[in-house]
Amino acid sequence: MNARSESVGQKQSFGSAWNKLNLALIPCSRFYEPNYETGKAVRWRIGMADGAPFAIAGLWRAWKEEGGAENLSMTMLTVRAEEHPLMKRFHRPDAEKRSVVIIPPTEYEAWLSCRNTDEARSFLQLYPVEAMYAEAYPLPPRAGKSTVAGEASPAQASLLADDGG
Repeated sequence: MNARSESVGQKQSFGSAWNKLNLALIPCSRFYEPNYETGKAVRWRIGMADGAPFAIAGLWRAWKEEGGAENLSMTMLTVRAEEHPLMKRFHRPDAEKRSVVIIPPTEYEAWLSCRNTDEARSFLQLYPVEAMYAEAYPLPPRAGKSTVAGEASPAQASLLADDGG
């Protein structure tokens, strides 16, 4: 799930993590978004122009399972992208255009050490288009249903082995 930066503090699912400043950096080398300019969903791969890994602004929270084991979950923060030359091209034509928030490497420590939500909110902005690249990327074949509970089908196993999906 993604969290909309505009309402993150008011949402029951994210408000506590935001207000406690449970800020995270989610490392990745690229992410994928659907583009509908051809009339059909075409998956695009998006990353940094120089190919470097980067981090997406996120929130984390701890939760307990029934047995008492503690787990962590994260969400990525998003902002409106109608004005971004690249990110406005993604998602269904009638859907709001949004983008994940990419934190520049020089700002990692500052993001993680924000002292209040106003300071954290100052990081929630679109990344410069000239520092990004995007290309159409073919979708893998549709995954079939597994015949054994808990076991991946060959198509699903292929998807799981893919490093970015």
